[in-house]
Amino acid sequence: MGHDQRKIVTRFAPSPTGFMHVGSVRTALYAWLWARKNNGSFILRIEDTDKEREVAGSTEHIMECLRWLGFDWDEYFLQSERLPIYKKYAERLENAGHAYPDPLSEEEVKRLRDQAVAERRPFLYREHRPEKFNKWTGTGALRFRVPEIKSYKWQDIVYGDLSAGPEALDDFILIKADGYPTYNFAHIVDDIEMAVTHVMRGEEFISSTPKFLSVYEALGIAPPKYATLPHILGPSGKKKLSKRDGARDLLSYRKEGYLPDAFINFLALLGWNPGDDREIFSRNELTRAFELERIQKSGARMNEEKLDWINKEHLKKLPAEEIKNNILILLPEELRNEKIVPLIFERISKWGDVRGMLGAGELDFFIKRPVLKKEKLIYKNTPPEKIAENLKLAAAALKNISEGAWNRESVKGALTLIAQNLKNRGELLHPVRYALSGSDKSPDPFIISEILGKNETVQRLEKAI
Repeated sequence: MGHDQRKIVTRFAPSPTGFMHVGSVRTALYAWLWARKNNGSFILRIEDTDKEREVAGSTEHIMECLRWLGFDWDEYFLQSERLPIYKKYAERLENAGHAYPDPLSEEEVKRLRDQAVAERRPFLYREHRPEKFNKWTGTGALRFRVPEIKSYKWQDIVYGDLSAGPEALDDFILIKADGYPTYNFAHIVDDIEMAVTHVMRGEEFISSTPKFLSVYEALGIAPPKYATLPHILGPSGKKKLSKRDGARDLLSYRKEGYLPDAFINFLALLGWNPGDDREIFSRNELTRAFELERIQKSGARMNEEKLDWINKEHLKKLPAEEIKNNILILLPEELRNEKIVPLIFERISKWGDVRGMLGAGELDFFIKRPVLKKEKLIYKNTPPEKIAENLKLAAAALKNISEGAWNRESVKGALTLIAQNLKNRGELLHPVRYALSGSDKSPDPFIISEILGKNETVQRLEKAI
């Protein structure tokens, strides 16, 4: 099979060093989309060879995030279980003269590096490489010996032609003294062994690419295709999103009640565009539309307002029954009234907002009568007597509606008739709304009346009078 007819294989290869945030999960998304679009294979590989930085529970957390978003993986690998494979490749490089046991201790390397810094020149290990190489015994560090010092040029799917001069090349450690491979080596061996065809990665890897290419060259193997992803920027749009800007644990979005498909939709548009004006995509539409060539070079700004908007658009597409059940389950017993659902739905952009409304007491007036302040019943400069008179007319008109005919439409009809004869509708509707809810920001009085029922509505108006 020619290089281009190979099955497409992508991988997501995080290190278990803490919680996942938006930047890393977007890499997973693009890799997953590309594999799914091409009926390829998506691999999850945990790069746990840096034992000092590992954080307990991180691997489970990574998997939990991917499961929440529905990124199913076809194969799973843990680097720490693959040590013999790295050793085999290391020996192959050594036998071909491309690796040698590291003769210098960490202290000596540090001394040479400090000296270079003091003399304001770059520190290159290859300038201190020994003349005669010993045989590596499998203990102590093993270093890569750059086959030739030259400039490298390569193609990046997103960035186009990239290149780096010989100063980017140096002899680096392949296997550390603790027997674990370095990232620079392990990921290359794994990509070869797993037949990875496309590597999605952050800008920070561009400068190390010549190192990687020199290893592929030494092994006589063609490298995969690279697609470098733009940074995700903080809300200001000026610098890379960091934990300080609120790059938060991905599962906090699940806890706040965002829909996985909406979150994926938002994430995809952080750095990719479909080439038209569409902003709302289902998972399948996204998979069909996704092209690596349409990934942008420039950074994309993290914008949670946009996320809320996209999430609301996805919520609107859910079946009415599902919306109703999801809202009712979050309400206390005494508020579980189906009529309240549309009113809440109008005001939320994610399920967690329901808890927010409850916490802020925005729905309290449905359960307990509000405490009213006289001055708040007054509309603009209308005299209090006039307000009281309008409320009396309202109470009388509403009493005339029979229980069976009581709904928002009949209430609206009765109140509109009174309002038509006034200088300003507000001098009736404002005090009615406030009398029913005790709040400046509340739904319209017709909906409140329908939910409260005839008796309670009339009693609240009388109390206000």
